[in-house]
Amino acid sequence: MRLEPRQLRLVRQEGPLLPQIEAALATVEGKPLRWAITSVSPAEITGPEAASWGRELVLEAVFCLADSP
Repeated sequence: MRLEPRQLRLVRQEGPLLPQIEAALATVEGKPLRWAITSVSPAEITGPEAASWGRELVLEAVFCLADSP
């Protein structure tokens, strides 16, 4: 077993945030042990939608990877 830190980026879409984060974490091999949103970039859109979605989020996560035999 080894631990590997990763940084992921995702653009916030309309709807609940947690499923979007879980989907981004699922793209990486291994089991995520912990994660955090460490940065949020300004939205590239304007209007009422800009307050909640359209922003780029940076996630930092630690994954547990199985050792190769």
